[in-house]
Amino acid sequence: MKRNEFLKGLGLVGAGTLIANPVVKTANASNKKTLAPSDTCVLIPTETAGPFPLDLTENPTFFRQDVRENKTGVQLNLKLRIIGSTNCLPMQNARVNIWHCDKDGLYSGYSQQNNQGQAGLTYLRGYQMTDVNGEVEFVTIFPGWYTGRICHIHFQVYISSMYQAISQLTFPISEKNAIYAANSGLYTKGADPLNFNQDNIFSDGYTYQVATITPNATTGGYDSFLEVTVQGSGTSGYAIVEPETGGQFKLGQNFPNPFDGVTTIPFNLTNRSEVEISLFDLAGRNVATLKQGDLLAGDQTALVDLKALGLATQNYIYQIQVINENGTFRQCKMMSAVR
Repeated sequence: MKRNEFLKGLGLVGAGTLIANPVVKTANASNKKTLAPSDTCVLIPTETAGPFPLDLTENPTFFRQDVRENKTGVQLNLKLRIIGSTNCLPMQNARVNIWHCDKDGLYSGYSQQNNQGQAGLTYLRGYQMTDVNGEVEFVTIFPGWYTGRICHIHFQVYISSMYQAISQLTFPISEKNAIYAANSGLYTKGADPLNFNQDNIFSDGYTYQVATITPNATTGGYDSFLEVTVQGSGTSGYAIVEPETGGQFKLGQNFPNPFDGVTTIPFNLTNRSEVEISLFDLAGRNVATLKQGDLLAGDQTALVDLKALGLATQNYIYQIQVINENGTFRQCKMMSAVR
């Protein structure tokens, strides 16, 4: 299975323009793993994608957790938890994109007035899929700032080809400026001069877009967390039917999930088909392929045994490929292995 074909299953290649629905604020929450409903879940505000969004769906390079490339700066481990507005529960299998400027306020991918020489570069951009806890994690650097904008990170939550939410997060001012001061050799522009009310994005409200900052003794950097509410219901997602399936199959969530060692992937075939299940790690590498053979229409299952496959206990994306007289069809979901 080629990486590009896997990304098609995620709706990440040639997806074109997505439709953004207007939404309002979300609440933050403690940084803990849980499947229990959040105490509060109000929709994340829609914000501009900014002058440098760069469509991540057009380049498979961006399916990754570590987005730093060669950029220097204080390490930031960013975690986002995505929950549904109807029941405040985690939303699995949602694609989350992030992008932000470097320590000097420059964005990759563009070269224009205040962003010279960055065309063709890909740093500080990436996407992941949410796990059973509705969470994604990225390794990046603490962003700098540029004239007219307070320090921020852009993110997009892609629920389906019919719905996405685009917003931005920022950080507590005193803690953020303390990071700049303690690392003045890297962040040579000094303290961020703006407050929330002076920023044209956050001036209309920012309470639920302020991510936490916590020192990380292991990396010498920081951990950051924000809970984000989007339209839909937790555990099932916002839209069930995606164009990639072509009406040829339905892919279920593996069970149990999370699982210890062994899990089962359920799927239903509309027509007799040749079926293949592929596992990918969060760097987009194909780590296992399970050929299911020629299967009849109806309910089917595929067993995944990580020990037998020689795979570590971690999150994986599983993709089904269905081939029949109508064509080739693919779809992906996330599975979470635990000890």
